[in-house]
Amino acid sequence: MSTVRSIAQIFESQPTREGAGVRLRRAFGFSELPRLDPFLLLDHFRSDDPKDYQAGFPWHPHRGIETITYMIEGEVEHGDSLGHTGVIGPGDVQWMTAGSGIVHQEMPRAPASRVNHGLQLWANLPRTHKMMDPRYRDVARDAIPGIEVPGGGRVRVVAGRVGGVDGPVQDIVIDPLYLVVSLPEGATLRHPVPAGFTAFAYVVDGRGAFDGTPRPPVAANHLVVYGDGDEVQATAGDEPLRFLLVSGRPLNEPVAWYGPIVMNTREELDVAFDEYRRGTFLKHGQGG
Repeated sequence: MSTVRSIAQIFESQPTREGAGVRLRRAFGFSELPRLDPFLLLDHFRSDDPKDYQAGFPWHPHRGIETITYMIEGEVEHGDSLGHTGVIGPGDVQWMTAGSGIVHQEMPRAPASRVNHGLQLWANLPRTHKMMDPRYRDVARDAIPGIEVPGGGRVRVVAGRVGGVDGPVQDIVIDPLYLVVSLPEGATLRHPVPAGFTAFAYVVDGRGAFDGTPRPPVAANHLVVYGDGDEVQATAGDEPLRFLLVSGRPLNEPVAWYGPIVMNTREELDVAFDEYRRGTFLKHGQGG
């Protein structure tokens, strides 16, 4: 018999600035470690004022992590030290594995509506994979399957499996589940998650219940951290509910984190920043 996960904690995302001055909401970050291991940070950006986001995220390094960007509205133009350039738009995902080191930029662009809206998640890499070759996966909207679920809901499967359908992002060491869930009023989603895995939901729009109890519904801009069990449950309230559902295998390793670089020890951080200053940070061939 399945054990439905209860709610362990609820956080309200907090306004902050990142990059060259981009206004966004941070659902969690450094202070929540290690509660959300292997996940490090979740940012929610949403504005119809270009002054809030047009400065973007100019060239900066990453090492030891993966960054996952999901666009809901608007566009982000990117470039990197591998020689990749491109644009991700509504419904697209970019899953970047920084590994041994990459330098990139992300510059938001707005459509006629001026809205720039999306989510960026950081996932840690284990010690054995910190220095793996970096890679990019730009996943177009049409490559992400949408699965109808009971009650009229719909789930976009970026990573993991729903109803026998696998998401396009595979071969990720933390065995992640990454779903974007939309439920009409009163509909319920039940989905298996391996016991012992970290799991959370972030409410983008609407409000809903996330553990089947009569507690007050969780509203938009709030993060639900699940306790242990082997199934998660979410029910939309009196309006449509849209949320991000994520799980992954914990690493249970020490974390040394400063800015865009996450390693296991302070000494490894010092090496990374020294290499960046000396111009020896990149371990991969550039321009290819």
